Amino acid sequence: MEKSKVYFTDTRTSPQTNLLDKLEKVIKKADIKCIDFNKKFVAIKIHFGEPGNLAYIRPNYVSRVVGILKSMGALPYLTDCNTLYSGRRSDAVNHLQSASENGFNPLSASAHVIIADGIKGTDFREIPINGEYFKTARIGTAIADSDIIVTMTHFKGHEQAGFGGALKNIGMGSASVGGKLELHSASKPVIDRKNCTGCRICVKNCAHDSIHLDEEKKAFIDYEKCTGCGQCVAVCQFESAIVADWGDSVVLNKKIAEYSYAVLKDKPSFHISFIMNVSPNCDCWGSNDAPLVADIGIAASFDPVALDMACADLVNNAPAISGSAISDKGDNLPCRGEDKFKIVHPNTDWRAGLEYARKLGIGNTDYELVTI
Repeated sequence: MEKSKVYFTDTRTSPQTNLLDKLEKVIKKADIKCIDFNKKFVAIKIHFGEPGNLAYIRPNYVSRVVGILKSMGALPYLTDCNTLYSGRRSDAVNHLQSASENGFNPLSASAHVIIADGIKGTDFREIPINGEYFKTARIGTAIADSDIIVTMTHFKGHEQAGFGGALKNIGMGSASVGGKLELHSASKPVIDRKNCTGCRICVKNCAHDSIHLDEEKKAFIDYEKCTGCGQCVAVCQFESAIVADWGDSVVLNKKIAEYSYAVLKDKPSFHISFIMNVSPNCDCWGSNDAPLVADIGIAASFDPVALDMACADLVNNAPAISGSAISDKGDNLPCRGEDKFKIVHPNTDWRAGLEYARKLGIGNTDYELVTI
């Protein structure tokens, strides 16, 4: 198979060109114009960021992409699906408010926001895929009904998948609430009783009423109700009191690949990743930890698999930042080329997802990096 091309520009600027100009140049060099956008509904799939998290993509970048699409006659809109866990993006009303607070509105981002799976996360299309894990995928209607998909992804670490890249944005992000339940069903958190203080934060934040305190004031999980969404892991204030069983990271990443296949299989798509503020965890958290590496740049490709592979290589070949989560894993910073995501999240396997996506025909893990 011929190598896929990934176009890349770094973060260096001059008085004559800024990062918005460099974004426009890289996606035009990648030949986004070869897609017929005229009068087509274009879903710009993006993560709006949980309020309190400041690592998400700046709306300024989105506005520039929207302008380019509109110049080609497109009808673009910004979209994402509701979350499985309880937070400020678990229903469309709060999700829209959160997006607006973070700058994703017609004034600053030049496009309207549509929550893809509706008010309560029940608005979806069931797309047949006949995969190893799913026969159908539950994709948010506003994404499934689009004519073209353009993804804008903040590339960062992820506590369950290893990293969150284009495939994570597409596969997990496009899944309705019910679809997310299917994706997470193999992974469940575990409570370490000796570290549990009985503070009840996990009890209050469980959207599925699956966590309670026992007679010894220790938390316990009703696994018949638990969905594996990971909200309790995110809100626990005491290290190691609740830990996620990420032993099924391979399965999760393969499931994400199947959902990505469902989203992309019948329509043109183009993908942009921002390798900036490379925080160790997902933007679904209401905070963002110090970045693992310095800002690297912006990459774009028609191939989301090659794009993810290129972004991972760029991060792993960059020097780690002292004082980040990598420093928590030992006194010595990793050498260039070492897998930083594996160091921070040792029980994850992001490569399995990319390889499975390649087998599904979504894209290619071999790529040529074209620097602009």
